[in-house]
Amino acid sequence: MTRVTIEEHTVADGAAGPYALTAGPDGALWFTLVHSGRIGRLVPGEEPTSHPLGADCGPSVITPGPDGALWFTEYRADRIGRITTHGTIDEFDVPAPGCGPFGIAAGPDGALWFTQTAADRIGRITLDGHITEFPLPVTGAFPSAITACDDGGMWFTLNQANAIGRIGMDGAITLHRLPTQAAAPVGIAKGHDGSLWFAEIAAGQIGRLTPDGQITEFPLPDRTSRPHGIIVDGDGTVWFTEWKGNRVGTITPTGSVTVHDLPTPHCEPHGITLGADGAVWSALEIGALARITPTNSAT
Repeated sequence: MTRVTIEEHTVADGAAGPYALTAGPDGALWFTLVHSGRIGRLVPGEEPTSHPLGADCGPSVITPGPDGALWFTEYRADRIGRITTHGTIDEFDVPAPGCGPFGIAAGPDGALWFTQTAADRIGRITLDGHITEFPLPVTGAFPSAITACDDGGMWFTLNQANAIGRIGMDGAITLHRLPTQAAAPVGIAKGHDGSLWFAEIAAGQIGRLTPDGQITEFPLPDRTSRPHGIIVDGDGTVWFTEWKGNRVGTITPTGSVTVHDLPTPHCEPHGITLGADGAVWSALEIGALARITPTNSAT
C-alpha cells in the first residue's frame, strides 16, 4: 500500500471557508474562500494572499481559463468572476436571478462552461463576458460539477436527478442515469482513458462512466464518508476527498480503494487538485490547504 505524507498550510481563519482550489498558470495555488467572499493565492513556502469580492457572494469553484486568468463562480451573487494572476477582478452577472452558479470548467471551444444549480441550466461564457444558457431536460436536477472530456463535450453531475449529463458544443444534452437511487453525485473528473470518474456523496461510492456509457459504482469502506471532490493525477491515479470521513483516498480502475486520514480532526476536505509541484492538494474548510505526497513505501 502506498503511504503518503500530508502537510497542512494555514491560509485563512477557521471562518473563511477554503472550498475549491486549482493550480494557476503562475505556479501558485488559487482557492475560493466561500464564507468570507475572497479569492486566495498560495505559493508554498510564502505567505498566502487574498483578494476581496464581497462577503455575500459565495465564491465556489475556480478553474484556469484559456486566457491565462482564473475563472470562478459566485454562488450567492449569481455571477461569474475572473481574476488575473496580478489580482485584477472582473465580474459578469448571469441573466437568471437566483440561478446559483457552481461548477465551472474551460471547454474545447475557448469558452468557460458552468452549472446553474437552482435554474436547471448549463451556462457558457466567452472571454469577453457573453453568456449563453442551455436548459436541461429535467427539473430540480441541481447540476453541480462540470468538466471537459476528450470527446469534445462537457460532462456534469446532476446531484438531485441522480444522473451524469453531457452537453455538446451545439447545446445537445444527453443524460446517463445512475444505478443507485439518491446517490447525489457531486465531483467529476476525466480519466486518462476517456472515462469519467465521479463522487456519489450520499451513497458513499465512487462511480466510473466509460465512453460507451457503461456505469460502474464502487462502494467505499466507509459508506457515510460523504465523498465530494475528485481528480485524476498525471499518472492516472484517481484521488477523492471524504468530507465527513476526514480523509483523502485513491481508487484504481478495478475499484481497489486506499484512504488516508487527514491530520486535523473535522477539517472538512472539499476541493482537490493537482498542484504545479506535482503534489495533490485539498482545500480544508477549517482554513487550510493540505499537500499530499506519496512516499512510495509499500507494505
